[in-house]
Amino acid sequence: MDVQLFIPCFIDQFHPQIAFNTIEILNKAGCQVHYNPKQTCCGQAVFNGGYWNEAAVLAKKFLADFNAEIPIVSPSASCVAYIIQHYEKLLDKESEDFKQYANMKIFELSDFLVNQLKVDDLGAKFPHKVTFHDACSALRHYGIKAEPRKLLSKVKGLELIEMNESETCCGFGGSFSVKFNAISSAMVEKKVQNALNTQAAYIVSTEVSCLMNINGYCEKQKLPIRGIHITDILINAAND
Repeated sequence: MDVQLFIPCFIDQFHPQIAFNTIEILNKAGCQVHYNPKQTCCGQAVFNGGYWNEAAVLAKKFLADFNAEIPIVSPSASCVAYIIQHYEKLLDKESEDFKQYANMKIFELSDFLVNQLKVDDLGAKFPHKVTFHDACSALRHYGIKAEPRKLLSKVKGLELIEMNESETCCGFGGSFSVKFNAISSAMVEKKVQNALNTQAAYIVSTEVSCLMNINGYCEKQKLPIRGIHITDILINAAND
């Protein structure tokens, strides 16, 4: 199956290895991956900041950069959920852009693997105890919960231990962590403490933005746990 790869800003700028991991995972699952280097931001940040005119420009560029006839896959539910739920607010419903948007098929990676390709076992090995953080955007906006856990359940040697309040926000929330730093810090402290209580070595999530917030706190406090993106676990199949 041919698929297109969409890489959000946080991954492109701070964790590009996740993009390469995603390509390798999709290849292993039987996909031919196409990447358009002209792609840029989907516009979520400016939309959330209230700059809807600027967000509309980015929405139209996104639609121009991708082919509506080929599925689009991304290793982040946050941007995908934004595109699915909010582009319709930015586009003229009589325009060709809106018609392309209406026909577009875009998926978060774990959802695409489990529900579209019917692939849940990539042969990965990761002999560690982990716990899972349900990112707000992934759970509440996109709607995944079982899918990443199903993938993790097939990883050899991995033990998943659920933390208390796995669905509670880590405190990132985009600009929230900047505007309300004290509240954000308290939220991530509680999140990490719940993870530490499981005695897991890693906090797994589908969202790199949450993991950046979590890892920033863990590193500052010199804690024996760190956040890891799910692709960093699943990719072990390709490297063995």
